[in-house]
Amino acid sequence: MTTSVMFCYAHPDDETFLSAGLIRTLSDEGFPPALLLATSGDAGQKNGAYRDWTREKLGTLREQEMAAAAKILGIADSRFLRLPDGRLQETDEAWFVQQVAEAINQVQPSAVFTFPPDGGNGHQDHRAISRIVTKAVVEGHCSSVRQLYYVFSDSLAQEGRTPAVTIDTLPLWPIKADALRAHDSQIEAIKRYFGDLSDCLPERRYEAFALAWESGAWWPEISETRARASLGLPHPVIPEQSG
Repeated sequence: MTTSVMFCYAHPDDETFLSAGLIRTLSDEGFPPALLLATSGDAGQKNGAYRDWTREKLGTLREQEMAAAAKILGIADSRFLRLPDGRLQETDEAWFVQQVAEAINQVQPSAVFTFPPDGGNGHQDHRAISRIVTKAVVEGHCSSVRQLYYVFSDSLAQEGRTPAVTIDTLPLWPIKADALRAHDSQIEAIKRYFGDLSDCLPERRYEAFALAWESGAWWPEISETRARASLGLPHPVIPEQSG
C-alpha cells in the first residue's frame, strides 16, 4: 500500500517538537512525508551566539537547520511559504488558503497533519496555520486529502476527543533528540520543553494525534488500528503505564 502524508506547521522545529516520532516511523515504513512551514522562524528566540543576529540572517539559518533536521527524520520534501513570523493572523485569508492549497496539491497527500484550533499552546501563528489548513482541506481545495489530523492537546481532551494515533518516542528518542539538536538556534527553548536531551527517558515521551475530519465527516470514530493502517503505520504498541 502507498500513502502520502503532509505536515503543515508554522515554524521550523514545530515538526520535531510535535511529530518527529511519527515522521520517522512513516519514513522507516517507506512513506517519507512532506512538510510545509508557513514561516522561516525569523522571529524566533535568539539564544547564545545568535542573540544579535538580524531577522533575515536568523531566518536563513533556521531554514538550514530545518534541512538538517529533515535529513535526520526522513522528510522527503520541505517547503516554506516565508510569511511574516509572528504575524500570520494578519495575512489575507483567501490568499493564504490558496497558497496552502497549492502547496498541498503539489504533493497530493491523502492525509494532512496540523495544529489543533487553539494552536496547542495558544500561539497566534499556530492558531492561524491550523485555521487556514483546515479551510483548505474541508472546503474542498485539496482533492487528494481524505483525512485531517490535529496534534492532540489539552483543549481537545476537554472537548472529549481522543487520539487516533499515539507514538511512543522512547525507541526513537536518539533520533528525535538529534533532530532537536539540529535546531541549535532554539536549543534553550527546546531544553526547557524536553529537559536534558541526553536523558534516556525523555520528557513529553508520547506524540498523539486526533482525526478531526475524514472524507467530509467531522470527528469520525476510528480505531487506532484502522488509523494506522490508513497511514501505512505498523500495528499499535500498547504504551507502558509509567514514564
